Amino acid sequence: MNIYRGCHHNCVYCDGRAEGYYVEGEFGTDVSVKINAVDVLAQELDLRRKRTPLQPGYVMVGGGVGDSYQPVEEKYGLTRKTLTLLSEKKFPVHILTKSTLVSRDIDLLQKINETSKVIVSFSFSSTDESISRIFEPGVPSPQERLETMAFLKDQGLACGMFLMPVIPFITDTKEILHKTIHDAKDVGVDFIICGGMTLKEGKQKDYFLNILKKYYPDLLLEYQMIYKGSKWGEATSEYYHQLHQSFHTLMNLYKIPKRIPPALFKGILSQNDLIVVILEHLDYLLKLEGKKSPYGFAAYSLSNLQVPLSTIRYQLQSIKGIGSTTEKIIQEVLDTGSSQYYERLLKGDI
Repeated sequence: MNIYRGCHHNCVYCDGRAEGYYVEGEFGTDVSVKINAVDVLAQELDLRRKRTPLQPGYVMVGGGVGDSYQPVEEKYGLTRKTLTLLSEKKFPVHILTKSTLVSRDIDLLQKINETSKVIVSFSFSSTDESISRIFEPGVPSPQERLETMAFLKDQGLACGMFLMPVIPFITDTKEILHKTIHDAKDVGVDFIICGGMTLKEGKQKDYFLNILKKYYPDLLLEYQMIYKGSKWGEATSEYYHQLHQSFHTLMNLYKIPKRIPPALFKGILSQNDLIVVILEHLDYLLKLEGKKSPYGFAAYSLSNLQVPLSTIRYQLQSIKGIGSTTEKIIQEVLDTGSSQYYERLLKGDI
């Protein structure tokens, strides 16, 4: 949910700055406030207006072009009003933010957590204070974010870290990655999701490289080597592979899940969606290890089904992409709500 469009956090690497997102004004300075956002959401959640029921799942309070807890939230309170509505409708909530302001709403978050579930995830490029001051000028410091995570954990809420984006040659070093994951472990993080940085041609790339030239001029050539003008601003696949291998090794050391663990979505998703998510996670986890995986295509096939899997559990191999191994995992999830193989792989126990 992009409750606000534009963001005062003004992170140097934010792809919300790219032309394709059509954010008006000067990114980092101008913010559009969707003053009718809560009214529109109330209409969308009104089941009397729906021809088909809403699929169960988390509502993500946090968007790609504006943090829902950025400084303007203190004045307008749209995020708090949104949480009040979601609490009334008994929807589970997942918040993604860089702001410590989220702790203001602990009363609502605890109320939602009692009736459904809440996850509060914080975005980091690293927990290094000096790097954050350069690349996240309008954001509370990493230490303040970690302290807020510890507070929310003490209040009984699940917390995740979105290690996104990892900044090439700056926050992807073994030392910085190790410190970041260690710091997250210390506050009791429930999972860490890692992602590499994109640089889209135009405003985003130009702005980032200008800052890089000022603080890390020696890295300009390195960036030319890995960012070659792809449509989506991606670095080379070789770079991402190396990054994910480093992340995978450290996460196995600390035994932290690399995706949202099943305890946090069990009982929330429909049966079919639960199985699709677990298969997609398996696909990601195996590819992290450099292994081939049949599970991504299987998940895609199942996501297009219009009938509950429980009604065709003995005809699963008739579905394209479902072999005997995948069938056994699906059967186990249908019976128990999870897969032992998946949970061991998630924690790095295999």
